[in-house]
Amino acid sequence: MRIIALGTGPFAVPTLRRLVADGHEVLSVVTRPPRGRRSPPAPMALAAEELHLPLWQPETVNDDAGVARLAETGADLLAVCDYGEILKRPVLETTRLGAINLHGSLLPRWRGAAPVQWAVLAGDAETGNTVFHITPKLDAGPCLGVQRTPIDPDETAGELEDRLAEMGAELMSEAVAKLAAGTAEPVEQDAAAATKAPRLTKAHGAIDWSRAATEIKNQVRGLQPWPRAYTDLRRAGEDEPLRLIVHQAKVAVPEKQPGDAAPGTVVEADKRLVVAAGTGSLELLTVQAPGKRAMPAADFLRGFPLATGDHMGQFGGD
Repeated sequence: MRIIALGTGPFAVPTLRRLVADGHEVLSVVTRPPRGRRSPPAPMALAAEELHLPLWQPETVNDDAGVARLAETGADLLAVCDYGEILKRPVLETTRLGAINLHGSLLPRWRGAAPVQWAVLAGDAETGNTVFHITPKLDAGPCLGVQRTPIDPDETAGELEDRLAEMGAELMSEAVAKLAAGTAEPVEQDAAAATKAPRLTKAHGAIDWSRAATEIKNQVRGLQPWPRAYTDLRRAGEDEPLRLIVHQAKVAVPEKQPGDAAPGTVVEADKRLVVAAGTGSLELLTVQAPGKRAMPAADFLRGFPLATGDHMGQFGGD
């Protein structure tokens, strides 16, 4: 099969390697261009260099020049994964078999830019990968293959994404083989069951302590390695809060208890750092103060002692 691989981030690299290993002719690797002079090369750009594959980094593939260049290759298929630009119909029509995409969710659940993160944020027990034919509507095309995997309750989004990337290479390999053999059987998605996974911003990291401890734990692990969960910390008698990044946490008490402190109240600050939530309480395991490295909460407390009754939340900041 003559293939053009479109991808930018690390999620796409195992798939590119698998397409090459399967013996397909990868005519070109297309990635998004660097965002600035100091931006590191895209993971897919580095993989293309390592595999001695032609690399193209256009501002867009959707303009007339991009469409013409793709059409001139005579490729059979566009294989897309973690690319970063929505492909318009003229691009999809440049190859004999159109374009397929590896997506890190069980479509139609979590259509959008951050499916792995939203699955963790929502506390999903299961997720997976889907390969589908790309249509102009976002992540809505017919499915060519699905993989399922449980999500460990302590697994971060970054860890899960790495796992799904390796799994997905096999799924993409199978889908391409079926397309080449003419045995693919597309299955339409149930649009009524679709959920959205929009791109994350730093604002998603702000912890709302009125939520349940379980939900906040999912926020902490769902936003690793970016944009990361954070909270402001204010000690009694101090006006200026400290912004604290929370890297790791676990549920200390899952249920509402009689006499529970108000959400955001520090309820234990000796060897453990435990904070009351809307339901239950959360133990912060690894935290990071401004200008400091991430450290165990016990180490943080030795250098920045807290007292029961100190508060976490947002105190007029962003």
